[in-house]
Amino acid sequence: MQNQNASLTGLQMLQDEMGRQHKDALSSFHLAEPIAVEIAASLKNTGRLMLLGMGASHWVNRIVEPAYRAAGIDATAQVISEYLRAPIAGKPMTQILTSQSGGSGEIIRYLDDTPDHTHFFGLTLDSNSPLAQRLPSLIGAGGVEKAFAATRSILISLALHAAVLEKLGLPQDQLLAALSNPVECDDAEAVELLAKSKCIIFSGRNLLQGVADAGSLCLMELGRIPTLSLEGGQFRHGPFEVLKPGIGVILLAPVEDESDSVKRLASECVAAGMRPVLFDLRGGEAPEGCVTISLPNRPGMGGAAEAVVAMQAALVKAAALMVPEVGTPLRSSKVTNGE
Repeated sequence: MQNQNASLTGLQMLQDEMGRQHKDALSSFHLAEPIAVEIAASLKNTGRLMLLGMGASHWVNRIVEPAYRAAGIDATAQVISEYLRAPIAGKPMTQILTSQSGGSGEIIRYLDDTPDHTHFFGLTLDSNSPLAQRLPSLIGAGGVEKAFAATRSILISLALHAAVLEKLGLPQDQLLAALSNPVECDDAEAVELLAKSKCIIFSGRNLLQGVADAGSLCLMELGRIPTLSLEGGQFRHGPFEVLKPGIGVILLAPVEDESDSVKRLASECVAAGMRPVLFDLRGGEAPEGCVTISLPNRPGMGGAAEAVVAMQAALVKAAALMVPEVGTPLRSSKVTNGE
């Protein structure tokens, strides 16, 4: 397998990861049950959850943070490098440390610096990693991710969290349907528009804000252009002044009521002379002047999964038009040893 991967381009490796992410995510959900039961029991005991990670792992945590709150858990997602310097005090909490490689430097340092691992759990794609060896862990199916930017690992991580959420009483039928029935979108117009942008702003609501955050990181890594991710309200409170020709806007509209505010924001972007790309789970009439990508009408984690996959596909295609040898990093590595 290593020799085969060595012969693939960065783009081919990304496409390979994305091509099997639905199957691996579905397997991950079903294989996670024993540890999911254990984590759910811990959460019912503590009532608090700290989600810790770096890079795309942190943005996955941001996606699921509102879902845990909907299950009645006091959940917080924190960048672990910041948490090392300013931990949150108070009553005991369940902690999930996320690292697709299981070897991120900050994760290892935190485990070394924290002697009591009661209510600690891991989430990783590598069952042989230091994280999986030191903590009871949710393990993603299909092995570690080889491509530079996170794609498959995001969908698998969502599935692993969904297994826990189901044990907390939140049914995951919509997520399972999304994983069982992959949808291909007509994104050619959006890809052409995004590939010409000098900077792109991402924005969403609720779970989809974490999806926007993940997309922002993905395009910075692959397209090598500046991006900014702002929750819908934050985008409208001042940063709206940045809009001008050459800047792209990606908006994600959920099924839930927040969709109306996202579509109003899209209309305001159009009025400012922009042509935003709207990933729309809600359906209905799209604001005139947008490039709209219609997605299956799914709430919650199912909607997050649909948005992640559709956005990934468009961003990888756009980055391939922006950058020669896309997916081959110049200054970064897949796994970092820390700061």
